[in-house]
Amino acid sequence: MSIKKIFDGDFDEEVHIELLKFGKGEFNSKYLIDAKKQKDKYIIKTGAEFANQLVKMGAEKAHGKIKVTGVIVSTLHMDIPFSNGIKQFMGIKQYKVDSEVESSQILDAMKKFPRAFFALSFVLPDYELKIKAKAPKSAKPSTKGEKEQKAEFCSLKTTDQKVVKEIFFGLPDFKEASIRHTLKIDQIVYPKDFTKMKPEEVREQSKRKGVIIRNITIDGKDETKEAPFEA
Repeated sequence: MSIKKIFDGDFDEEVHIELLKFGKGEFNSKYLIDAKKQKDKYIIKTGAEFANQLVKMGAEKAHGKIKVTGVIVSTLHMDIPFSNGIKQFMGIKQYKVDSEVESSQILDAMKKFPRAFFALSFVLPDYELKIKAKAPKSAKPSTKGEKEQKAEFCSLKTTDQKVVKEIFFGLPDFKEASIRHTLKIDQIVYPKDFTKMKPEEVREQSKRKGVIIRNITIDGKDETKEAPFEA
């Protein structure tokens, strides 16, 4: 999970790609998570920011073919061998998926196209993932009076404790939990010699510097943590 990596101080390429969508400013109600525990099963709902990470975790658990539905969204032309067609609008391409797919093919596509948005749904014995089959809204700085966002883009039902601990890192077991993140990006750190680069190269290599605030409510108790980042 990229959020966990930020709090661990591990600013790798995954974190860099994750932050590219954000400009300078304050972004409230991001990386939303709501969860309840029912016996040994966790019902987890999240914002769109978790989609790729949840798909990747599920694909890594799967073996062989699985029934997959949804879309893969990108501005690029991509070679997706398990796609069932392409829908285009305003430069945005949606590769439709509704077929039996080898889990390794999903992981290969995610590795080849790390900036694409994988809104894919599938069911495993202990991992039932549903993601809205559409492109997420673009990340814009928060404004006064904006509508409160809800964790409803992704839905996961799982009994896998390893998955739960990855999402709710640093927290004890719970019956009910809610997490909201605020990103404050104070500076865009441009690469050296950026004046000699193409605009797209500058954008791809620029880093975001700021702080992320993690507001946690777990079984009625509130807690706040924060971590600086430059990635």
